[in-house]
Amino acid sequence: MHLLREGQFGVASTFFEETQNFQESGSSPETNGDLFTSQRDEIFASDGDVLGDFAAEESQGLQGQFETMYNILHQLKQRNLRPAIEWAQKNSKELEGRGSNLEFELNKLQFVWLFLGPNVNGLPDDENNGLPGALRYARIYFPQFQSRFLREIQQLITAMVFESNLQNSPYQQTFNTSTSWSDVCNSFTREFCSLLGLSAESPLYLAATAGAIALPTLIKLASIVKEKRTEWTTATELPVEIALPRSMMFHPIFVCPVSKEQTSEMNPPMMMPCGHVVAKESLHRLSKGGRFKCPYCPNESQPKDARQIYF
Repeated sequence: MHLLREGQFGVASTFFEETQNFQESGSSPETNGDLFTSQRDEIFASDGDVLGDFAAEESQGLQGQFETMYNILHQLKQRNLRPAIEWAQKNSKELEGRGSNLEFELNKLQFVWLFLGPNVNGLPDDENNGLPGALRYARIYFPQFQSRFLREIQQLITAMVFESNLQNSPYQQTFNTSTSWSDVCNSFTREFCSLLGLSAESPLYLAATAGAIALPTLIKLASIVKEKRTEWTTATELPVEIALPRSMMFHPIFVCPVSKEQTSEMNPPMMMPCGHVVAKESLHRLSKGGRFKCPYCPNESQPKDARQIYF
């Protein structure tokens, strides 16, 4: 995933082929009976799952998706907005559903780029460039954004009055593109990855950073466990909370109000007919004779009436 996300498609393909050959050969690293032997064996036992996931990602066209992303980013770096705008138009409903401003920001930058004229943008000096070109572009593409961005559109159109003295006008900053291109590249990458259900950051970078943040707490935990001569017996969750920054939180966390346990795929949150939510295991414990009473209200219902919910 990391290699695909970083655009290293050739390396990713080679890595996949070599790992597949490694699996087919049935070879595994030798163990020496040290403390981590069981963990190591467990890791290599799960190689098939990892390879299966990787193959599934390839079959679903992730590589093709990222190739599209990098091709569009290359065009943006060449000051060509058209491929990015076409992609945003194609995915307009999904972007709008996320509350994204990307499509408007791309069209806004295209308007500004045309407005600055051939001396700045290097495009042909004709009716599609400069002030006439920007005005024509605004008439065609801005109406669809009036409901959400009317004020910004009004400012862009009003700025045309100051064309001859833009540097000393109130709209100088609006037409300053020194950071606009890098900003729109970052926004495009973020929205593109979001529509794929992925973080805009490299998965390997996120994993390494989260591990570095958690390491001091885990080292302290290890020393306490050693001192108390106890063992960490919970395999599915950490025994202590690791405080990660908000940028590394990609899904909501629900704690069952009855058991005080965090829900998981094996123990998902279930909503009762009354609207209250508990973990699935708590729901089964509450059930008596096929019926149960909500712990927060007088309503009674059956387990089959509860529905799993997704945040």
